[in-house]
Amino acid sequence: MDKDSCFQLGYVAKVHGLHGEITLVLDVDYPEDYEDLEHVFVAQDSRLVPHFIEHFVLQPNRKVLAKFEGFDTVEEASKLVGTGLFLPLEELPPLADDQYYFHELIGFTVHDEAHGELGEVKQIYDLQTQDLIGVEYKGKEVLVPIQDGVILKVDKAEKKVFCQLPNGLLEIYLED
Repeated sequence: MDKDSCFQLGYVAKVHGLHGEITLVLDVDYPEDYEDLEHVFVAQDSRLVPHFIEHFVLQPNRKVLAKFEGFDTVEEASKLVGTGLFLPLEELPPLADDQYYFHELIGFTVHDEAHGELGEVKQIYDLQTQDLIGVEYKGKEVLVPIQDGVILKVDKAEKKVFCQLPNGLLEIYLED
């Protein structure tokens, strides 16, 4: 299993207790969709290793109290702290027609109301403060905020993202 065919579900935040339990933080909108997980892939040494789940209990604020099979001590569990948790893309819950996952936008064409076609989505930046679409425009990378009022519509059938860029945004990136 490689990262390109997976999405990051979250990460291991800390050890909990003395018997190998850990606290996970899920980076998803609906943690309850994942209550019945039997396994996850853990990023270790640039590869994804499957880990089977003994128990998985949702907590407030997208946290989970969990225990993986074979991790029975604080020392064993502490090796997992900070590692990413992944699942295959096929395990993403289905969305309504007007909804989309960020990774689906790669390769879509971005159209701005004022400037017309800008270019192709090359990268999605999932930052803590804001999510951004990286578009190549006139040989430069332009970062478009993924937020209401900027992203007007995503047409999955046509593979297009329609937006209304804030005044001056393109000019900032085109300056030398």
